[in-house]
Amino acid sequence: MAESFPELRPAARILLGPGPSNVNPRVMKAMASPVVGHLDPDFLKVMENIKQLLRLVFRTKNEITFPVSGTGSAGMETVIANLVEDGDEVVVGVNGAFGARLAEVASRQGAKVHKVEAEWGTIVEPGKVAAALKAAKNPKLVAVVHAETSTGIHQPIEEIAELAHRHGAMIAIDAVTSLACVPVEIDKWNIDACYSCTQKGLGAPPGLSPVTFSERAMESVRKRKTKCRSWYFDVALIEQYWGPDRLYHHTAPITMNYALYEALRIVVEEGLEARWRRHRVNAAAFQAGVRAMGLQLAAQEGYRLPQLTTIAVPANIDDVKVRAELLRLFNIEIAAGLGPLKGKIWRIGLMGEGSRRENVMLALNALEEILGSMGFEIARGRALTAADNSYSAEGTGAGEPPAEAS
Repeated sequence: MAESFPELRPAARILLGPGPSNVNPRVMKAMASPVVGHLDPDFLKVMENIKQLLRLVFRTKNEITFPVSGTGSAGMETVIANLVEDGDEVVVGVNGAFGARLAEVASRQGAKVHKVEAEWGTIVEPGKVAAALKAAKNPKLVAVVHAETSTGIHQPIEEIAELAHRHGAMIAIDAVTSLACVPVEIDKWNIDACYSCTQKGLGAPPGLSPVTFSERAMESVRKRKTKCRSWYFDVALIEQYWGPDRLYHHTAPITMNYALYEALRIVVEEGLEARWRRHRVNAAAFQAGVRAMGLQLAAQEGYRLPQLTTIAVPANIDDVKVRAELLRLFNIEIAAGLGPLKGKIWRIGLMGEGSRRENVMLALNALEEILGSMGFEIARGRALTAADNSYSAEGTGAGEPPAEAS
């Protein structure tokens, strides 16, 4: 009977999509550590260290900062379910798939949702947010996606946060694809709630969603008129487990917390500023190569994510076949567009462990070869030269993580 179920042997891919990204060997090693109980003294020490490390990476002093047991969407649900009650007015920026998901989650929690929509691939304009806040009778929350994974847009946050507070509302941001790749300044920007994930910029496997709540947000949680509709994601209950009381709430995924702990150690060892620069440098080189190849970048100029580049699929090129050939010939995984951008863009991620010079050059070479074989007119080698020139302008060693973080 056992012969019908062979040993698990998934291929080791080069993950250059919008997530998950490749995982550092140190993180994989940490996951092989012995499993202990969720209230074991050794695990409690890990929990405390994770909270401190997350505060460093979120750039916050928020006491309520911990990883939700679930992927990034669980973090989204946690934030919205705790801050929203029936009839609350919520302003949501929608310029991609995950802004749309935020609006849907808020609606399911009973909110009156005011959508501020923008064309996919462009930012949500602060002026339109201001108009929506003015039109609302009593806005409680503004929710926006900081890094829109479906389009590659890097949404400016500070002005929108100021607008929210000026109108007496809180601000929540989706940092699923931004944390540890670009600046996420929770305290500096006066963000009330934020959620992220483990499998992108942090460089761990999927399974946890780091969240942080300001004291203002927690005051709102404690003054709710009704209980949070979700028992599992009720932060008033979960904080009693992650806080000094250690009251049992659920069995935390021990091994995933080991992974997050080691991944956060790697981030802090590299240094946030150095990590942000590494992502910028590699994105600049990759995007220079893409342009030199004759391809068009899809996201709004001036607001493109360094960790996730979106490229317009050229006319007469088969989107699906290109992705299949990248996987077959080069072992590279990239992603297609979502929603109205399906078949129109490729999403190529250089995030966390994957943001490396070698991946930039490999991806450019692979695209050149495959597109050239499909009849797309390319001056071979021009993309690699453009990328090399970009790195030369940055100096020796640009684009690589430090050896101790490898």
